[in-house]
Amino acid sequence: MLKFYFNGSPNPTKVALFLEEAGIAYQPVAVDTRKGDQFKPEYLAINPNAKVPAIDDDGVTVFDSNAILLYLAEKTGKFLPANTPQNRAQTLSWLMFVATGVGPYSGQAVHFKHFAPKDQNHDYAHNRYQFEAQRHYAILNDHLAGRKYMVGDTYTIVDMALWGWARMAAFVMGDDAAAKYPNVKRLVDEISARPAAAKAIALKDNFKFKAEMDDEARSNMFRHMSVKAA
Repeated sequence: MLKFYFNGSPNPTKVALFLEEAGIAYQPVAVDTRKGDQFKPEYLAINPNAKVPAIDDDGVTVFDSNAILLYLAEKTGKFLPANTPQNRAQTLSWLMFVATGVGPYSGQAVHFKHFAPKDQNHDYAHNRYQFEAQRHYAILNDHLAGRKYMVGDTYTIVDMALWGWARMAAFVMGDDAAAKYPNVKRLVDEISARPAAAKAIALKDNFKFKAEMDDEARSNMFRHMSVKAA
């Protein structure tokens, strides 16, 4: 059975969405990044980057959420657009746009908005990542104008990849995000209303994850702070 290494953050949640949508039997394996589970040797053997998610598909290991989505979609033949050269090109282009832009900039925007030490001046970094997050969401919003889905006329892994972070847009950029990017919100709302999305979001509730953002959690999640302090 496929093992799915996860926590409740945006990237694992979009993979959970695919697994639930596709009806794939899987064993969820909790990785508590606030406790440092991602640095255990047995997990590093699966993902040397010490991030979640990752999967072990009967000995085939895949890490990075967008790589996992593509791997599973191609293996199962599910949630891909019609097989044309144009659709293939658009799928790869937008999937990588989410992988290299939306996810990283959203994550950094969240860090400097919510978790960076308050006793230091992070205005430049905060403004930089907020700008880039907003720029990427504006591109998505423009692309979705007059389109129901990101690629072609069907619900695909590109929409799932976008949903992982976009459902957290208010946490990333502020409460006005929904009003600023209505086309993105429309797609997110549609996906969030699907039964599989509810199951993907609720998956974390079956496990005991560390809730406190204390010194241990900061040390494990933001190791650069510990290195600097040392």
